[in-house]
Amino acid sequence: MSARNCYRLPETVALAHAPLMEPLSAIVRGFDLVAPKLGDHFLIYGAGTMGLLHLQVAQRAGAASVSVVDLNEDRLAVARKLGADAVATGADALAAAHPRGWEVVTDCTGTIRAIEDGLTRPVRGGTFQQFGCAPDQEEARFSPFRIYNDEIRIVGSIAILHSYGRAVELLGKGFIHSDTMITHRFGLDEYATAPATFQQGSGRKLQIVPDGPLT
Repeated sequence: MSARNCYRLPETVALAHAPLMEPLSAIVRGFDLVAPKLGDHFLIYGAGTMGLLHLQVAQRAGAASVSVVDLNEDRLAVARKLGADAVATGADALAAAHPRGWEVVTDCTGTIRAIEDGLTRPVRGGTFQQFGCAPDQEEARFSPFRIYNDEIRIVGSIAILHSYGRAVELLGKGFIHSDTMITHRFGLDEYATAPATFQQGSGRKLQIVPDGPLT
């Protein structure tokens, strides 16, 4: 690897936390595209790894509030622990506090039901960000009239572009509660257990550690 494509790990970041830089850099790219304003209200669908990272970055980016929706109560409890202003298993339960909607709505699930619901939630002139990866054959229904009439902006965001270095700096400055994000570490002989654990919705960032625990 060319040295110009490498970043030095800050002394404040444990080696075990370093893998968080890749997903964090994708979120930094997403924020570049959304370009939120100070005092915006955020609604995030999904309290998995990406949703919780979005929550923490939005808080540091000047959000007036961040609300999180997920069907998994355990994940919602983590979102609350990380400072979410409101959590619920559905956005209807949060709508009374935001009757006009939210300035930024982000899907981190990739599920069609969440996407279709999320597209109805931005305020006039607000932004819907499709961050979660939906199956490429899936289709979502939405109201073209509302997109037109309310000037809703739809933004897609896939990965990294000139954002990795900034993610390294943010992690080094303690923007992310890394210990909360990494919930499981498996040895190489336990590799088969890791995907099953993830698919069961148990945990957030899961790591395979071939040579024993990292420090």
